[in-house]
Amino acid sequence: MSGRALSGGRAASAPLLGHETEPTIFEMSVPGRSAYQLRTTGVPATTLSELIPAAHFNDEVIDVAEVSERDLVAHFTRLSHRQFSVDLGMYPLGSCTMKYNPKFCDAVANDPGLNSVHPGTPAELSQGWLELLATLEEKLCAVTGMAAATLQPAAGAAGELTGLLLMRAFHSANGDPRRRILIPDSAHGTNPASVTLGGYEVTTVPSNDRGLVDLDKLKASLGPDVAGIMLTNPNTLGLFEEEITAIAAAVHQVGGLLYYDGANLNAILGAVRPGDMGFDIVHMNLHKTFATPHGGGGPGAGPVAVSKRLVEFLPGPRATRLDDGTFDWVKPPRSIGRVHGWHGNAMVLARALAYIDVHGGDGLTRVAQYAVLNANWLRHRLRATLPAAYDRVCMHECVLTATPLKNQYGVRGLDVAKALLEEGFHSPTVYFPLIVDEALMFEPTETESLQTLEALADAVERIAQRAIDDPDGLHRAPQTTPVSRVDEARAARHLIPTEDAASR
Repeated sequence: MSGRALSGGRAASAPLLGHETEPTIFEMSVPGRSAYQLRTTGVPATTLSELIPAAHFNDEVIDVAEVSERDLVAHFTRLSHRQFSVDLGMYPLGSCTMKYNPKFCDAVANDPGLNSVHPGTPAELSQGWLELLATLEEKLCAVTGMAAATLQPAAGAAGELTGLLLMRAFHSANGDPRRRILIPDSAHGTNPASVTLGGYEVTTVPSNDRGLVDLDKLKASLGPDVAGIMLTNPNTLGLFEEEITAIAAAVHQVGGLLYYDGANLNAILGAVRPGDMGFDIVHMNLHKTFATPHGGGGPGAGPVAVSKRLVEFLPGPRATRLDDGTFDWVKPPRSIGRVHGWHGNAMVLARALAYIDVHGGDGLTRVAQYAVLNANWLRHRLRATLPAAYDRVCMHECVLTATPLKNQYGVRGLDVAKALLEEGFHSPTVYFPLIVDEALMFEPTETESLQTLEALADAVERIAQRAIDDPDGLHRAPQTTPVSRVDEARAARHLIPTEDAASR
């Protein structure tokens, strides 16, 4: 059975080599095959039409693949072997903190006492979960220096929108709704999108020649209509905003609030707290900083912590520790309402608490220290090959530029990133931040060893040599991966969204 021929002419158990095409599940389909079988029970058969009203039936037969369990498992296993993951190798996507996540945290989340509880279970029957959530909130507030938090937002962008809605609620309660949000020109693309969704207007603040917010131009942009500013610190260039207290004072002076984008929180754990910098609202990406494998569309968690004057506006209900030692769901008095149904991503929250507890305060500090050390080692090692956009001490990520390779050999940052796939490394973030020409943003994270960093640097240097010896070859890289270089511009301009269109 294992050698049975497929419709594509290849045995189901034969391994894929090179660029051999894996058939689709429909190409493997053979009428009458099934991936399951049910024993004969002797129970009289009942047709669906006896149980379901005819109006609920589809008029057309649904086309499903008919394959054996053996072929089904082999197909998806072969596909999985073509994928790159954090568990397979280094994933240096800048600003994404794609680090290896300890399996201990997964083991905690797999505990039946946690994963068998329905989100709608009454508080009196889910005291353990409520204690976990309340404890996590307390520890996240300790990490960030804030007064209270909501665990509802399901991802970073949801946290951004929640923070802006909290700003709006605060200013509206004071009879002063305001209309503008300041954002640095190096900010994440989700920031201006969230501002628009929150009903505000964007005012962009330029960076100075050191890659930091230009304080003078920021002050010139301030006014009584400014609701607040969204900042990442360290910023998206991987640089610490050294004038953050002056920025906070200037924004607060006009009555604005400071929102902290937690994408880069990994760089400052245990070293400095956003609350001590002057921030009023802090969102965190638990799926980046605190142990949940990140990517593939989720799950995520983007809790938002706030200073004391904003606590009453937090989304609710919140898992709250009561005076008698029990726990209950409590809605803040002036809550903006729900921003997520239930806590369906609660396993992300459980992993985060396990990660914090297993590291402890000193361990979280070491996380930041090693992340910063690794990024600076890489920046220094690659200085002659890919110079830093701002050649000075960085934080957890370094933004390098391929401009010299482009000017001398016509090799762009995209070519370098694609060639790294052939070297066994995931590509770094490319062409971001937008203010850096041919940007390559590397974030090695604290989980990579010196040997891995050396191997990455060696690979980049080999690619730089290829730029001299064979620049045209780099334009075609990668050629040895399961999927080679595609014409992305053509794909975008001549999109074929359906199988039927492709066949025409």
